[in-house]
Amino acid sequence: MNVANFDSTKHFIQAMLSDVANGGTQLPDFQRGWVWDDHHVKDLIASVSLSFPIGAIMTLRTGGDDVSFKPRPIEGAEGMIRQKEPNTLVLDGQQRLTSLFQSLMAGKPVQTRDTRGNPISRWYYLDMKRCVSDDADREDAVISVPDERRLTTDFGREITLDLSSPDKEYENDMFPLHQIFDYAEWMKGYIEFWNLNSDKWNLFHKFDSQVIQSFSKYQVPVIELGKETPKEAVCIVFEKVNQGGVSLTVFELLTASFAADNFQLRRDWRDREERLKEAHPVLRNMENTLFLQALTLLSTQAKGGTVGCRRRDILRLKTEEYRNWADKIEDGFKKAARFLHGQKIFRARDMPYQTQLIPLVAILTNLGNDADTEGARQKIIRWYWCGVLGEMYGGATEARFANDFEDVTRWVRGETEEPRTIRDANFQANRLLSLQRRNSAAYKGIHALLMRDGSRDFRTGEPIEDQTFFDDNKIGIHHIFPQAWCKNQDIAGGIFNSIINKTAISARTNRSIGGRAPSIYVDSIMRNAGVTPADMDEILNSHRITAEILRSDDFDRFFADRAERLLQSIETAMGKNIAREEGLFWQGAPIDDHDDGPRDWDENVD
Repeated sequence: MNVANFDSTKHFIQAMLSDVANGGTQLPDFQRGWVWDDHHVKDLIASVSLSFPIGAIMTLRTGGDDVSFKPRPIEGAEGMIRQKEPNTLVLDGQQRLTSLFQSLMAGKPVQTRDTRGNPISRWYYLDMKRCVSDDADREDAVISVPDERRLTTDFGREITLDLSSPDKEYENDMFPLHQIFDYAEWMKGYIEFWNLNSDKWNLFHKFDSQVIQSFSKYQVPVIELGKETPKEAVCIVFEKVNQGGVSLTVFELLTASFAADNFQLRRDWRDREERLKEAHPVLRNMENTLFLQALTLLSTQAKGGTVGCRRRDILRLKTEEYRNWADKIEDGFKKAARFLHGQKIFRARDMPYQTQLIPLVAILTNLGNDADTEGARQKIIRWYWCGVLGEMYGGATEARFANDFEDVTRWVRGETEEPRTIRDANFQANRLLSLQRRNSAAYKGIHALLMRDGSRDFRTGEPIEDQTFFDDNKIGIHHIFPQAWCKNQDIAGGIFNSIINKTAISARTNRSIGGRAPSIYVDSIMRNAGVTPADMDEILNSHRITAEILRSDDFDRFFADRAERLLQSIETAMGKNIAREEGLFWQGAPIDDHDDGPRDWDENVD
């Protein structure tokens, strides 16, 4: 990416504002609106009047092959422009340029805001006497008045300054700023109003030489990016120079680019987003960037070049490429939602990695009907769980998106060996100890695996997946050996709070557990719910809990046994062996026993 194609120069402010008026200089459509308030406008005017620097303006020449943004006029110039296609787009300096244009050249009230953010209209004047005084601050010489050009007190009953006519302006020695570049007629009227009074003539002469000429001679530093500047460079530059504001997203930049082809990307995405999120709760956290990245994987593959979905790849998308792939990718998201449903991941908050949707959608879209066979499905399932339980999507993953998209597609079709993610995925046995909060992908994954393998509620015997899907507010992750019991036994929090001692049950079931020993609450549940011992054993087994050990209240045996059974489930899902330590596997392992924050949203405090 070459961003060296730029020039640094200076332009007279009058010429720049004239170019705004005729439409030669406009904004790219991704720019936010003008937001400066009255105070900022007056400070800017004061700085220019004193020939103080106001910072550089950054522009982009139009007409490049790679950059084509929909333009829009700078606010206040909409009714004045004569050419619709600009020569220059403003990337940085919009607020300053708009403030100067509206106050100096537009010839109508400036639409700004007060200090509370309320919209107001203001005319700007320069108090000539204060401007030429050695004792006055220049900021105090910049006066703004409402539409009617009167300042009042006592709720409008007393007029303190009346500038509602040229004679009133002359009388108060107030120069209208919007005539700064064409002031001959105003000067003539002013001198005639005062009957050629020498003091007034001297006042205006000093004002002209000290202030008006400052505006006439003022030059603004301009950094001009050439028309060959690539879109990615425009995006980076815009983010760098707008660090104080809201960062520009790739979606916004692409929206502006597509708008030049009369395609409304924002509207198209809004419709697709509404359809997908309404029908599939698991997709309700998906963002437009995920959609664009999945689409870009398919698009770059179709073009025969390097497959990728980095920012530069997305920014190279053409409107027709988006149109060609958007419906297919939307269908791919539907297929992904169905796939996740089969893995018992029903809600967006239970998704281990939102980003793993990107290659998943691309894989399912690319495979089409080839993904529907049992053999293909099992391969994709294994890849998915290696990504989750191996925690392969926790960092910068654009390269993994592309690798997995190509690897899994070829693997399913029998063209290659196992994907890199499957080969590289690893789960350490002691990782179970540190899984204590549901913000971990592996934590969410193990919870989903237990549901997928048929875990049932202790009391009702109903599958957890049914309760989660139909009444998710009543299902939570709770302790098997209750916290209160564990604390009484002096068991470390870093042990009893791990996922090994947790499982999904209903809120009502958890209340029936209380803080009692397992041997007591298991018998109580059996009696009150009419569950036979054999059925209870089967229910506990569905959670990878050995009933005999749980009933013995032997925490050490339970902990080692359940850890082993969870590891076996993880091995089955990943299709890989996990190394074990000899003996009680957690002994000697570092244990975080620090309570570093609130429990999970659905955890109990027994």
